Amino acid sequence: MRLRVVLAPDNIRRLDILENLTSVEHLKTILQERLEIKDDFLIQFEDPEFGNELCNLTNITELPPERAVLKILQKVPEDSEPETSISSLDTASVSSPSDSSNQSFPFVSVRQHGNSQWPSPFPIPKFSYDVELRLEKGNGNFKEDGTLLTVPRELKMDILDSIAQAIFSFKAYPNNQELESVSAALIEKYPCLKDPGSGTGYHSWTMSIKYKIGNYRQKLRTAGCSEVTVNQKRVNNDSRCLKKAKRCEINFLPDNPVGQTDYSLQKEKDALQEEMKKKHFSMAVVDSKMDLTFSLRRKEIVDEEPLVADVLKQWPALFLEDQVCAEFYRITQTNLKSTFLSSLDEYASKMIMLYRSRGGAYGDEMKTLLDQLDQASDVLAQRKATALKGLPLFMREKSRNFLESCLDTDPENTRTKGMKMGILTVIEDDVATIHSNPNVRCLSVVLEEQVVLDNVQDLPTAVALLFGLIYALNISYPKELKYTFETIQKVFIGLDPQCSARVQSFKKTNC
Repeated sequence: MRLRVVLAPDNIRRLDILENLTSVEHLKTILQERLEIKDDFLIQFEDPEFGNELCNLTNITELPPERAVLKILQKVPEDSEPETSISSLDTASVSSPSDSSNQSFPFVSVRQHGNSQWPSPFPIPKFSYDVELRLEKGNGNFKEDGTLLTVPRELKMDILDSIAQAIFSFKAYPNNQELESVSAALIEKYPCLKDPGSGTGYHSWTMSIKYKIGNYRQKLRTAGCSEVTVNQKRVNNDSRCLKKAKRCEINFLPDNPVGQTDYSLQKEKDALQEEMKKKHFSMAVVDSKMDLTFSLRRKEIVDEEPLVADVLKQWPALFLEDQVCAEFYRITQTNLKSTFLSSLDEYASKMIMLYRSRGGAYGDEMKTLLDQLDQASDVLAQRKATALKGLPLFMREKSRNFLESCLDTDPENTRTKGMKMGILTVIEDDVATIHSNPNVRCLSVVLEEQVVLDNVQDLPTAVALLFGLIYALNISYPKELKYTFETIQKVFIGLDPQCSARVQSFKKTNC
């Protein structure tokens, strides 16, 4: 295969690859070696099916055969991000980290402009030449004497068509506040389109955009777009029943790769199941087939809402530690473990100081946690574990059946009873550890009273993997721990800056 790789406007390389590419990660490895790219990056390719417009490369089969044009998008450098000080507890703001492992790509979706967060301000798209000409002339008249532009139906339809496509490139189901931000941005750019009279000046545009995006979803539903087709049978269009991205999922329900059907992907799934039955299966094969069958897997999980046991049977590879992280990246375009663990490294000490400063308000359970930390031999590891164990207490939530422990002598069939979602710590049955930190034999991730990941390295890794499985299996946060998981999502992982009042208070807590 011959590639034309655009690294920068003044750095365009030609590359010949003789070996067969098995996955996007395989291609990234080759590009890193051949082009000496040190930082992480995103690959886009010119898609001939869409007039050679750039699209994110999420599956290696999407590349045109023989020749392809790639564009490399490297992450935003650290020095371009605002610095966040954590040295003072008087301004205890636990915000998202700016470490090198946290990827920040300007375009991260299989959609043209996909982003994990709703943009502010919303980027109004460039309209056709004649529409732009009329709007610029209207702006000139408005600036001169305040005359508003008379908008005929065909002009309004052209504007709304372009805006609907731009909205869908970010989100299939925007809320009212997001729609208002679009109409506000439209009027900001083209004040000649203001509503006559008082008020915001864009109320009628908000309503028109709302109806237009609904009509646009219907067109996409007819065309077979998975993300909207999944909701065509919802009763009375009840928004509470809609299956849609709610936690900054970029690829919530993607369409099948070009050239693939549900039938062909089912064949790949069967081959993947056979591969996983081998004692020494090939991770390269697993990676490739998991990438290829992503759309089929999301359809099954989102549309059918199977039990965890059924998913474990149908998709055993999904419960490999590496694949939990890979699936989270496919859905959110964010590195799970590196982002979470580096964030925890940065904020664990501060969290412990917050716990100590208000320890009396959280009862004996918090005091016991802090006492165990004082007795620990490995203070660094124990500090991170204590920070996570204390988080539900700090959020005034019940962590019962979430962080459970049992003795290694307990019967295995009773260890996970009552655990719908959580981390199980198996400790050594030794009387010598009664008054000290117990010896941990292993940690396991539990879903629906079933161990889905065993022998996990440590508690922070277990929490990260559990969070990844919540996304991979499209599971809602448990009500009794919704603020704890919201903190993990929005503070530690950095998905969505809009927080509830309680989590926002946690970010800005003063000691």
